[in-house]
Amino acid sequence: MDLQALADFNLVARHGGFARAARAAGRPKATLSRRVAELEASLNLRLFERGARTLKLTEEGRALFERTGSLLTELDEAAAAIASGGEKPRGRLRISAPLLFSQTAMGKLAAGFALKHPEVRLEITAEDRAVDIVEEGYDLVIRVNPNPDEGLVGRIFLRDRLMVVASPGLARPAGNVAVPAVVRGAGDRTAAWDVMVPTGRARIAIEPVLRLSSLVMVRDAVRAGVGAGRLPVSLVSHDLAAGTLVHWGDALGPDIALWTLYPSRRLLSARVSAFLDYLKEAFPLGTPDELAAYIGA
Repeated sequence: MDLQALADFNLVARHGGFARAARAAGRPKATLSRRVAELEASLNLRLFERGARTLKLTEEGRALFERTGSLLTELDEAAAAIASGGEKPRGRLRISAPLLFSQTAMGKLAAGFALKHPEVRLEITAEDRAVDIVEEGYDLVIRVNPNPDEGLVGRIFLRDRLMVVASPGLARPAGNVAVPAVVRGAGDRTAAWDVMVPTGRARIAIEPVLRLSSLVMVRDAVRAGVGAGRLPVSLVSHDLAAGTLVHWGDALGPDIALWTLYPSRRLLSARVSAFLDYLKEAFPLGTPDELAAYIGA
């Protein structure tokens, strides 16, 4: 198999079209088209379905792209490392991270990493959905309490936990009287929060008055006194210390664990290793208080 033709095929597949790939690589579109056609002929396979305005990978083309894209990247990295006399982090690093962590910490993390590793082109997408790391071309994903995936390996680098907090001006009702609450998401139909207080387990009945899609918005609404909220320690630690919010109890349930995940079939690239090391430097203990101090919440 012609390695250059395979690289050209991956370039076109990654950019979703011959014209976009040609612009990105600074090469003639006709050359890329010819090289891909030669690869298809040598394999006796159609790798792309070509429409009037669209270009779509066939099933065989998708399989080839998924299996060879990372290998070509590793070959490029190995050649660059040998040429430079060492495995220095370089090239594009694509990361998908949760919305809250991105809003509060990722900007600072990205800036510090870029200053330390100027030859790495860092790209971060903030999203809470479960991305397909191979299919969508990510090198690393950060996820909260992810489901097991045999195709990925990773580790926990931060832990957090939920607590119920409210403005000092909001009185906690006695008995089963519902308290006004700010909840995250329209789909949250919880009628009560189970918490741990100094005297043991307790239940706080709630009546949602606001449904917001972001925990940062939930915190800001709780600060304003419209209702109680269930929020991560890292997001309210400074408010509790300042007395602008008060603690009503620790939410029962599993802790929040932030994981870094990457494909297990790939050798870990220098840039991914560098980012993992940088996270360890930023959060050596991985505690909620450490995250709160880092983001200054």
